[in-house]
Amino acid sequence: MSVTSSAADDEVTAMETRDATPAHFLIKIEPFSLLEKCGIEKYETKVFAAGEYKWRLIIYPDGDNTVGEDCDYVSVHLAMADTSSLPANFEVNVVFNIFLFDQISDNYLPSLGITRRFHAMKSEWGFSKFISKEILLDPSNGYLVDDKCVFGAEVFVIKREAVTECLYLKNVDIPYKHDFKISNFSKLLGAWESEKFIAGDQDWKIRLYPKGNGKGAGRYVSIFLHCIEPKNTVKACFTIRVKNQISYEHNKGTGTNWFSASTSTCGWLTFIELETINNPIKGFIVNDSCLLDIEISVLAISH
Repeated sequence: MSVTSSAADDEVTAMETRDATPAHFLIKIEPFSLLEKCGIEKYETKVFAAGEYKWRLIIYPDGDNTVGEDCDYVSVHLAMADTSSLPANFEVNVVFNIFLFDQISDNYLPSLGITRRFHAMKSEWGFSKFISKEILLDPSNGYLVDDKCVFGAEVFVIKREAVTECLYLKNVDIPYKHDFKISNFSKLLGAWESEKFIAGDQDWKIRLYPKGNGKGAGRYVSIFLHCIEPKNTVKACFTIRVKNQISYEHNKGTGTNWFSASTSTCGWLTFIELETINNPIKGFIVNDSCLLDIEISVLAISH
């Protein structure tokens, strides 16, 4: 037996019957016909617990107010109970099924399980057309026998364990620029580090190895841009220049990279040859001073 039912504005078809009793709640109504005769437009069941929250079924024997007058359907809703004890901004996502017991076949007809978000503005969801009265009132179908019927419910709360990421894109017209002067260049023994500067709400510094680093050691100057303790994952486009002080033939490198806690440095092991930078004719070192600058634009921030 298939029963057409609806949740909100969607029409759904009931799943195949099952033998297992609903896990969380059962209600037997006897005699069912007295609901109408007594003018009971809706019946709210007692409270039951599922997933650390309290719930109740609401049964509308003549349908809820979404299906109009003279309704030919029984509506059944699931509602949160005792919401006053929850935080004002509470939000509970659940998958739930409503059941109807077939007393002839001794099994249960479930609704199609639906996922809904319960919150302060919407703490009740359900099926406006859970079952037609024509099908329910026909004793041969087994749902109403001797004026008795049994409804059930299962409610499974979805734990909020999803990872959330926000990506903010920046429209950068003017990049951040900064100039640096390295004095006593020939006397540098280890790495030189610039003072901290801020671009895109993030702290940065330049690290230069005058004798090279890694595969550039002994032959090149190595230069890197370092993101200091990244608060988020940051995408930056940058240009670093070692400036030629006697012409405009600067030595530069340009890169675009994502910076994060695990990848906080980007640059060049072989930025400029030692032979070139130390040749006074080339103009990169004048009065034992090296000039460099950076242009940097933060393009996106992800967190």
